[in-house]
Amino acid sequence: MNRTAINNRVVTATAEHEIGKNQYVVAPGVWRVKDKFVNAFIVQNSEGTNNWVLVDAGIKSSASKIRDLAKTVFGSGNSRPTAIVLTHGHFDHVGALIELADEWGVPIYCHKLEVPFLTGKAEYPPADPSVGGGLMATMSFTFPRGPINVEDRLRVIEEDGTLPGLPEWRWLHTPGHAPGHISIYRERDGVLVAGDALTTTNQNSAISVMTQKKTLLGPPAYFTIDWGAAARSVRLLAQLQPQVIATGHGQSMYGAEARKALNKLTREFWDIAMPEEGRYVHEPALTNEDGVTYIPPEKKNYTFVATIAVAAVAIGLGIYLMRQRRRNRQEWAAVMRQLGDAQR
Repeated sequence: MNRTAINNRVVTATAEHEIGKNQYVVAPGVWRVKDKFVNAFIVQNSEGTNNWVLVDAGIKSSASKIRDLAKTVFGSGNSRPTAIVLTHGHFDHVGALIELADEWGVPIYCHKLEVPFLTGKAEYPPADPSVGGGLMATMSFTFPRGPINVEDRLRVIEEDGTLPGLPEWRWLHTPGHAPGHISIYRERDGVLVAGDALTTTNQNSAISVMTQKKTLLGPPAYFTIDWGAAARSVRLLAQLQPQVIATGHGQSMYGAEARKALNKLTREFWDIAMPEEGRYVHEPALTNEDGVTYIPPEKKNYTFVATIAVAAVAIGLGIYLMRQRRRNRQEWAAVMRQLGDAQR
């Protein structure tokens, strides 16, 4: 498909359109690239122009995939954005940030409450493997929590809701998963890029992450530090009644299906999204513009239990692979014996 067709394609708000390996048209002027378990987005300034903004920067391996998407959409001559906007600063949204920002020489924009985690001053609160729900959650204590330092390029978004380089879009503060988490919204056609305020797959489960089974849920539980704020953020997004929901994890959702799922999530948030147990379930971590001011105590011995669980899974996987390798060698030897017998 040529670039003109990609840029002019009319999205009927029913499904994403794949334009390359792990590259999708989400809506007019909005494209998604998936890298393993996380998404980044290219958002065009306005239709008919080649000015664009990158929303989030994935994991470290995402740099080449983001470049490839830019070339697919705009061609090699227009593959640099005017800015990078971060929904938040967790490791899976800033992995390629330094590499791309330095290469492109562009500013990075975030909410003021994310600044300490992006200027080398503060780590995020620890992940919470005690939320349960799958291997991703169990392994979460091993995930990086920063900080990184992009202070020289970092800018704070304006309080009036405007976004640099995106006059048709506005940002909304949607905390809970991270203190300065934002979502961005285009009112004229109801396109919502929600970051991790919502997910469209069960991010706690490794199986769901691999299969990308579509279901609208709240934020990834293992990194969510304030469940009351997370519930209010979902309620705020539901008030928009979006036509398109694009998230940091999972496929995009559309139309009545998206709105029905979001309304249900709002009504039943405590049953659908919030874990029964967890470090931050009954008491949130507290933060301010300087970073983290309070972290609730860890659930007793849970990190040790999680370490044992991860080790057991790793050992089990290793044994399975060894057996599979041995079986393959035996099958190959049998084939060679059969060939030898046939030749005789």
